[in-house]
Amino acid sequence: MADVAPAQTGANPQSPVPLDSIPISPEGALNGTVAVKSEKPAHSETDLVTVFHNPDNFNVKHPLMNHWTLWFTKPPSGKGDNWNDLLKEVITFETVEEFWGIYNNITLTSELALKSDYHLFKKGVRPEWEDPQNKHGGKWSYSFKEKKSIPIDSLWLHVMLAAIGETLEDDGDGEVMGVVVNVRKAFFRIGLWTRTVGKSVPGGGDGNNAGGKGRTTEQGKDVLMKIGKRFKEAIGLGDTEQVEFSGHMDAAHAGSTRAKAKFTI
Repeated sequence: MADVAPAQTGANPQSPVPLDSIPISPEGALNGTVAVKSEKPAHSETDLVTVFHNPDNFNVKHPLMNHWTLWFTKPPSGKGDNWNDLLKEVITFETVEEFWGIYNNITLTSELALKSDYHLFKKGVRPEWEDPQNKHGGKWSYSFKEKKSIPIDSLWLHVMLAAIGETLEDDGDGEVMGVVVNVRKAFFRIGLWTRTVGKSVPGGGDGNNAGGKGRTTEQGKDVLMKIGKRFKEAIGLGDTEQVEFSGHMDAAHAGSTRAKAKFTI
C-alpha cells in the first residue's frame, strides 16, 4: 500500500473543489469513509449542505459516474520480485469528497521512490495487460524527461480529475479504463489505458458502442484519436509535442512497455 503522508495543504490550488483536506476518520485511516467533524453544525439537520457550502460540516456527497480504485506499485527489492506481488490495491471510492480525502493523505508523485507507480482504474479492472477488460486495448502515453522542471504532481492530479470527471471521452464511448503515472530515473510517464485499439473486441462492452461494438475500424480510430487529444490537453502539451498510442498485445509480444506506436498526435 502506498505510504500515507500528512495532509498536503494547498496541494490542489487549481482544483474545482475548494478543499485543502478532507477528514477521512478520527484516526486518519484510509477506510473510504468521509468523517464529519463532531461540533454542532451551523445549519438545520434538514438542510442539504454540500462541501461547496461548508468544507467542515456537510451532509451531502457528490457521487461520481463510476467507482474508481487506486492502486500502487512499490519498487522491487530485487531482480526476482514478481510484479503482481508489487502491485497493491489501496482503496476504492465513489464520491468527490472521498477522492480529495484520499489524494490529500497519500504521498505525492514527486516524493515517490524510483520504480513506483500510481494507477487509477475503474472498479473491477486491474491495471494489468492480462485483465479481460484490458487485453484487447492499449494506451496513450507521454514521457516527461526534464524531471526537475516538470510539475508532475499538478499534471497527475489534472489527469485523475479528467478521468473521474469523465471528460476524456464522450458518453457511450466506453474506452477509458484508467490512468497511470510511472516514476523512473530518467523520466516521469503518464498514460491513459483504453479498452480497444480502435476496433471491436470479442464480447463488446457496456453501452451501445462500448468496447468498439457497432463501430467500423475508422470510427474506432476516430474515437481513440479524440481521446488522445483530450489526454494531451490534460497533461498540458503543446502542438510540437506528441503523445503515442500502442497496443498492449504489441507490447507483450515485444517484451517491453515501449511497443511501436500505432497512432501519434
